[in-house]
Amino acid sequence: MTTPGEFHAAEGVEDWRSLYHLVSAHFPTGSLAEGVAFADAIARLADAADLMIDLRTAGVTVSLTRRDFALARRISAAAATLGLVADPSAVQVVIVTLDALAGPEVLPFWRAVLNYGQIGDEYVYDPRRRGPGLALQQMSEPREQRNRIHLDIAVPHDQAEARVAAALAAGGRLVSDEHAPKWWILADPEGNEACVATWLGRE
Repeated sequence: MTTPGEFHAAEGVEDWRSLYHLVSAHFPTGSLAEGVAFADAIARLADAADLMIDLRTAGVTVSLTRRDFALARRISAAAATLGLVADPSAVQVVIVTLDALAGPEVLPFWRAVLNYGQIGDEYVYDPRRRGPGLALQQMSEPREQRNRIHLDIAVPHDQAEARVAAALAAGGRLVSDEHAPKWWILADPEGNEACVATWLGRE
């Protein structure tokens, strides 16, 4: 399997960014019709099982479930043919992360109540691709005086420091940058936490 580092080292994938298990690119469009034309062009390039297309009036976001740089190049070429220019700052993946002492007992509840699919023993996802994923983070002992639910926001590696700076400027505080650039732990003024994460350090 291609690693994020190998993917980003390939030529012709400048439009794309690794976000956890996906690579994504966003192409702003001038109209819904323009987006539909682009989505149609993409659909002719690959098996639908290999990609997800999010079509909105303002643009098209394409995510590949494999780090397939050949397919990414073809999609970028189709965008260029239509005069579309990627906006890497517009892609992200949001995951709600729940600290749990007994993950195998907790996860089935969340899978059922959300009507989600499951990957492994620690992650459930929306098969309709409309809601955020939910991940379990194993705890070794109960943790008091700190929230047990936080958001993980995977952002492009070249956008992470700007995102962290924007959060701090908006009243947040830095809890820890010990693991940066893999992730930064931030908190809002009341102590509710979020992690800004990148693919760097996850090879």
